[in-house]
Amino acid sequence: MPDTQVTKAPPSLLYMVKQVELVVRSHLDELVRPAGITALQYTALTVLERHDGLSAAQLARDSFVTAQSIADLVRSLDSRGLVRRERNPRNRRELLILLTDDGRELLARYAGPVRELEERMVHDLTARQTEQFREALTKAWHALS
Repeated sequence: MPDTQVTKAPPSLLYMVKQVELVVRSHLDELVRPAGITALQYTALTVLERHDGLSAAQLARDSFVTAQSIADLVRSLDSRGLVRRERNPRNRRELLILLTDDGRELLARYAGPVRELEERMVHDLTARQTEQFREALTKAWHALS
């Protein structure tokens, strides 16, 4: 019988990106659970930290969730006092979502542990490889946006 080695194709990049996303989300959920929030809620808070005063639609897009999910997420964060909603002075029908001092305090409390998680993720990469990884992810995101 001839030796027929079957060479398997490596997993697709899409599959690998999803694997990384799921393991990061799992670790982040575990990390922020003591604060009573989820990884998705934490992500929304970090989006507001960078761009405070977003509409629900903008926050949903930037947080990678649906409009329905963001409504529930914001309601939960608002009831915890981590965000507040106020009318947009330029469009009175629109509510803007803003980070509260409690929300900023929570983010500050978890900044170190989240940074440690990120450092663990890229531990086997050099500083240059980490920067190239960041650049590659940014280019991939822009290509599909």
